[in-house]
Amino acid sequence: MAEAEKEAKKKKTPTAQKRIIQDTKKRAISRSFKSKVRTAINAFEKALSAGEKEMMQSALNTVYSLMDKGVKKGIYKQNKAARVKSQVSSLQQKSA
Repeated sequence: MAEAEKEAKKKKTPTAQKRIIQDTKKRAISRSFKSKVRTAINAFEKALSAGEKEMMQSALNTVYSLMDKGVKKGIYKQNKAARVKSQVSSLQQKSA
């Protein structure tokens, strides 16, 4: 227990403090972006179930765009983006 208290009281170097701040900001940005992607996918599925062709195509384009941007920013890996885009497009083709 005494060692854990010493570790907690140990002062962090300025570079470690800066890294913690950067990681916190990046985590918030990534979480927000992933939420936006999930919302776009839900909008696509809603338009799909409603049978609205224009809304569905618009939502599909949004999902594609967001996934590509996520890969570019390093939030998603390339394979994850390809998998999601494939799943979404197969849903669209099944409805057609």
